[in-house]
Amino acid sequence: MHVLSVSSLKGGVGKTTVALGLASAALNKGINTLVIDLDPQCDATSGLAAPADLNASVAEVLQGAKLPILRRAIVASPWSRDSKMDVLVGSPRSLLLDNPAPTVSDVWKLEEILALIENEYELVIIDTPPSINALTRTAWVASDRVILVTEPSLYSVIAADRAKRAIAEISAKLSPRLSLYGFVVNRLRPQSHEHEYRLKELREMFGDLLLQPYFEERAAVQQATGAARPIHSWPAEGAAEVAKGFDWLLAGIIADFERVEAKRERVNVVGRTLRGQQSPMAEIIETASIPIVEPTTRRERKKKRWFRR
Repeated sequence: MHVLSVSSLKGGVGKTTVALGLASAALNKGINTLVIDLDPQCDATSGLAAPADLNASVAEVLQGAKLPILRRAIVASPWSRDSKMDVLVGSPRSLLLDNPAPTVSDVWKLEEILALIENEYELVIIDTPPSINALTRTAWVASDRVILVTEPSLYSVIAADRAKRAIAEISAKLSPRLSLYGFVVNRLRPQSHEHEYRLKELREMFGDLLLQPYFEERAAVQQATGAARPIHSWPAEGAAEVAKGFDWLLAGIIADFERVEAKRERVNVVGRTLRGQQSPMAEIIETASIPIVEPTTRRERKKKRWFRR
């Protein structure tokens, strides 16, 4: 199972639209997929037409990583065909968990939850809130890769750079397997001089991390999202071109996952088997220090060796 977070530190850039486009591409390729809606606005849950249990959602799952609660909170999307398209449904109640100063225990919760369903999905897509508080950090710690969604505007460029630095910090201090896959430019208006200028600025700042293709602002995307339909099955003009763009983007992400997997096998590095274990690393943010106890069990010694690599 590979885990991808779709993030942005600025709202209104189409982050959830990109997450749903990638989910649609995964469904089109027959990949068993779980979408986790961590955004308290719950747009991914709505976009996947997921029937929600009011008593079980991602909020309850994060409060207690128990399998029965997790089973109730995961529902099948009507998008499902030959492969699974499930949703860990979002809830406005998750906002209560979005602490701006989370502890290590807080940010490790989703990792522990995914350990319970490790073999049930090939791909997990996490739609994160447009902030850098506990929920987003929790998603990044559980992820292998992050894509950052931006649009060609001043504040989006600033937010993208902040997110890049935050991901590097979490990767260095808490989750070594995490890395930034790249930036997705969304809602591009090719005739806008401001967008043209900001796009040039993004190229200069991020170079090869700026991913192709760029997604233009199209009515077909908004229509498919509003109808809670996959972009790959939406009949409007322009939808097929957008769908091909998401196919291209997903193919690159999957290829990156496979390269990392092959490298781990060659050097005999422990990978996802560590999911769900408490991290011994220092906290990303400055809170009360946690004493590090020397490992005593075989499992703990194995984990410590992995983090030293």
